Amino acid sequence: MYSSEERKTYFDHVMKAISSSELVEGVVQLGSGVIGYKDEFSDIDLMVATSNIEDAERTKDFILETLHVFNTSYVKEKQFSKDIFLVIAILENGLEFNVSIAPRELLSVRSPLWKVIVDKTGLVKEKMDIENEFFINSPIKYNVGMDIPFEFVYCALALEKELKRNNIIYALKMLEDMRGFTLLVQALNEDKKLHQFKAYETLDPSFINEYLSTVPTDGTAEHVRGSAEKLKDLFVSTLKRSATFSLNDELEKLLYK
Repeated sequence: MYSSEERKTYFDHVMKAISSSELVEGVVQLGSGVIGYKDEFSDIDLMVATSNIEDAERTKDFILETLHVFNTSYVKEKQFSKDIFLVIAILENGLEFNVSIAPRELLSVRSPLWKVIVDKTGLVKEKMDIENEFFINSPIKYNVGMDIPFEFVYCALALEKELKRNNIIYALKMLEDMRGFTLLVQALNEDKKLHQFKAYETLDPSFINEYLSTVPTDGTAEHVRGSAEKLKDLFVSTLKRSATFSLNDELEKLLYK
């Protein structure tokens, strides 16, 4: 594991290397590092902006070459669209760099935790400020892209069906999906940043206690079904506090059928 001093050293060296490239117009730091890293396990999250769309892939290749120099155990490249990339580098000491690459015109704000640390033209900060206004003023800051109440009920029905088939493994999978939907609604209720949200320990303590009580104590159908019943009640009560989702009468009847 790395110390905070080691993380700062790697951060400074990587930033110096990245900002030296003519391909890079700006760099935005993301995540907990913006306000002081959460703890010694926190990663370094960066967003690298290029001036021109056609430079995005070349910049990604440059980032790959740059990170390979820093004692990496593994480097993974992902592509989210034609011109938006992500490079994940895991160093030998466990420190992780997550570096997204995008043209300046495609930059977006997906959480309040961001800070421009390199801006060669002044246009990166200008773009981020515009996107931040959109983020702040959006009535729904985090679009989850699905009908959560329906998906929860659908999983609950599948769970019961698989228990009747004695397919415990699949039933447990459905239970975990239901638990995930419940966490998502609670995080929205507490106005947590959903993008890469992992700080579940910061949720309301009473919710955490109820949520943990829905973990089955063993893998029998009886205990899985009991956990599901507790989870249904928790999900419904959590939905009642939601400004985003609601459970209509037909779905609620189906859930408790």
